[in-house]
Amino acid sequence: MKIAQIAPLYEAVPPRLYGGTERVVAHLTEALVEQGHEVTLFASADTFTRARLVPGRDRALRLDPSPLKSDLACHLSMLHELRRRADEFDILHFHLDLLHFPLFEDRAGRTLTTLHGRLDLRDLAEAYRRWCCYPLASISFDQRTPLPEANWFGNVYHGLDPRPYGLARQPRGDYLVFLGRISPEKRPDRAIAIARRTGLLLKMAAKVDPADHEYFKQVVRPLLDPAVVEFIGEIGDAEKVHLLGHARALLFPIDWPEPFGLVMIEAMACGTPVIAWNRGAVPEILEHGVTGFIVAGEDEAVAAVQQAAVLNRRRIRLAFERRFTAQTMAHRYVNLYWRLLERHSGTRPLSKIA
Repeated sequence: MKIAQIAPLYEAVPPRLYGGTERVVAHLTEALVEQGHEVTLFASADTFTRARLVPGRDRALRLDPSPLKSDLACHLSMLHELRRRADEFDILHFHLDLLHFPLFEDRAGRTLTTLHGRLDLRDLAEAYRRWCCYPLASISFDQRTPLPEANWFGNVYHGLDPRPYGLARQPRGDYLVFLGRISPEKRPDRAIAIARRTGLLLKMAAKVDPADHEYFKQVVRPLLDPAVVEFIGEIGDAEKVHLLGHARALLFPIDWPEPFGLVMIEAMACGTPVIAWNRGAVPEILEHGVTGFIVAGEDEAVAAVQQAAVLNRRRIRLAFERRFTAQTMAHRYVNLYWRLLERHSGTRPLSKIA
């Protein structure tokens, strides 16, 4: 099958540091290539992939130091090139939310759009009603809650290539981890409070976006007591595996309807328990008492830190392998691609599956 994957241009694929959507696109693309599909990836030029790359920009937007750049212009230019070449592909798989909707209505039946973000924003419901011809994929069933009437075609949980991850031989288990992004909805302040009450060091590997700088300055920075918190900043994948693999647990104290929470399965791939608030997709991802603990408040989280020390890390890894590998994700998407082609007037693919 000839498949176009269309990634955002904010990060390279995969990202050098922080990045969720682009990381998922990277793992999906490589898994589809391994399964024998002909995959073309539309992404920034600093992408690393075994697929055929069509660069939409010379480098990813976020790490481009130039102060004068237009994210809208470069995405539209990439979509123009995709539009010109659209007949080369059986399926166009978009990861751009709804940016492409006005441009591909005449071939919407041969597209799949995975929505990676929150859907409880004003104006979204009207837009998805207007462009209801596009088949949509959610990344959790909870994500659909604000838009139950949207054109949902399937649900596919994120997956990761298990090979870069693994169990630490002798995990120390003497610290906690907060990994991802500093923002009010991620509640790093909760993570710090839990660490302080348990007496364990909290290692915070997180980026601070410009939009969240004031929150970091006013709320988080005053809490960064060196006796409690080691603030590391953004890290790459190799550092992330070591950091997660030796932690007692990953703290995921969110205060918003998280659509998935990629960091949870990154921890699981390392055999590390997750302690997460019962919000958004958390109950769909975690198995309480097996891969971690789902809590409703700080007291429960503190108790869970002690319980996490006795969870079986190999069992956590096996749960990841059973549900959240890139190959599993790719197989589920391919099933959706076939359903789309069959529904689209019995269209035959341009090439056979190897």
